[in-house]
Amino acid sequence: MSTPAGHSPQPFHHGPPPGGPWGAPVPPPVTRRIPEDQPFVVRPNVVKRGLLMMGVVLVLILPIACCAGLGVVNSADPQLRSQSVVGLLAVVGCLLALIAVPLGIQLWLIGSGGPVLALGPAGLWIRTRPTRGQAIWLPWEGVAQISRRRWSLEKMLVVTPRDARVLQNLGAFTALDGAALNAFYGSGLVATLNFADRPEAEIMAAVAHYSAGRCQLT
Repeated sequence: MSTPAGHSPQPFHHGPPPGGPWGAPVPPPVTRRIPEDQPFVVRPNVVKRGLLMMGVVLVLILPIACCAGLGVVNSADPQLRSQSVVGLLAVVGCLLALIAVPLGIQLWLIGSGGPVLALGPAGLWIRTRPTRGQAIWLPWEGVAQISRRRWSLEKMLVVTPRDARVLQNLGAFTALDGAALNAFYGSGLVATLNFADRPEAEIMAAVAHYSAGRCQLT
C-alpha cells in the first residue's frame, strides 16, 4: 500500500516501547559500593555498634557466670573449688569466643562495605543489603517516602521507592535480605541512624535539604 502524499510513513511497532507506561521501568544504577564523592555521605560507626554488642553479650553472660561462681565458692573442698574455677573460666571464655567471632565478622562486613547512604541534589545512593556494599541510586522524584523506624536497638532511615520494581533483579541474596527488612521496617532500603558517623538530626536535616520537598518525609 502506498503512503498518501504529504505524510511520512508510520513505523510499525511489535510491542510497547521500552520504559513506556506499559513497559518495564528503566533499571536504576547499581554499584558495589556507594561513591564517596557525594555532597553528603553517611558511614557506619562500627566502634559504637561493637561496644553496644559487647555490652549486650556481657549482660547475658555475666549473670550466668556469677551464679556459677557462687556455687563454686560455696564448695567445701578447696581442691575441687580451684578446679571448678579453672573450668568455669574456660567455659566463659569459650562462650565469649563463640559469640565474639560471628559478631566480629558481622562488624567487619558492615564496616568494609563503605558508606550506607549518600545524598545529592539529584537523588540518593543507599545500600540494598545491610552487611554488604551493594547500593542503588534513586532520583528524588523516584522516592515516595522517607521515614524513621525503630526495631529493637536499631533505628533506621527507611526509603520507600515509588515503583517497587526497581528492586527487582538485584540478586537472590539481596531479595532474601530485602524480605527480612520489609518484615521489620516496611522497605528493603534502609540506612542506620543510631549507628552512623553523623548525628540523626544532621542526617535528617540533609535529607530535607537535598530532597527539597520532592518526596514525603515522616
